[in-house]
Amino acid sequence: MLMLQIAICDDSIDELSNMVQLIDLYRTSKHLSCEYAVFPNGFELVSALEKGRRFDIYCLDIIMPGFTGIDVAKDIRAFDKTAPILFFTSTPEFALESYSVKAINYILKPISKEKLFFAFDELLEQIKTEENEDAIIVKSNAGIQRILISTLVFAEVIGRNVFYHLRSGKVIECTEPFSTVCDNLLKYGSFIKPHRSYLVNMQYVDTIDNRQITLQTLSTVPVAQGKAREIKQQYLAYQMEGDSQIEGGALK
Repeated sequence: MLMLQIAICDDSIDELSNMVQLIDLYRTSKHLSCEYAVFPNGFELVSALEKGRRFDIYCLDIIMPGFTGIDVAKDIRAFDKTAPILFFTSTPEFALESYSVKAINYILKPISKEKLFFAFDELLEQIKTEENEDAIIVKSNAGIQRILISTLVFAEVIGRNVFYHLRSGKVIECTEPFSTVCDNLLKYGSFIKPHRSYLVNMQYVDTIDNRQITLQTLSTVPVAQGKAREIKQQYLAYQMEGDSQIEGGALK
């Protein structure tokens, strides 16, 4: 199982503490590799997203003053269309609204061990199926790592080092020829090479202009001089394939 990044957001310190304890218990009992970050309100979580932080799972309280969990989820979806969102709340009145942000579960408080374990068991079954997705194996400074193609935003080379930038915000550094990286990634069909030092996953493109590509993670990648037209055509062709789930990509 890959290392999972989990965000927990609740305005109640007691609820945050309970969630952390239950997730720690689940992590231990299931031998799960995960890290989590806690946020006492939605503003801090969205601020982290705006700075480029990403998570694999979002656990959100719905009823929070000023900025509800539904509001937070809408902002999450502006950055990440697919990451699982679990709502934890004391009232069922927002159940229908939770579907508008594609939440995968809606759990009534109090959050018990049984409720959380059941929700996470279902979620991990879904994540395990993703392990059959296309992936590359890289040898990083931290050891051998598996990178899902669907989570790789872009790759860049600086000197002799290649940096893989993931949706979660994590960066994996490797020492390998960039030509080999290009051979490995370009065969998947979702990558373009806008510059000799960069490969970009078109799934994460937000806008393309004549000088740079802006990604949904707020990162920017340069477009080599004279190559903008070719890159735009490749991106349009990718979108027109019909199986892309990119929403809102725009060309300038």
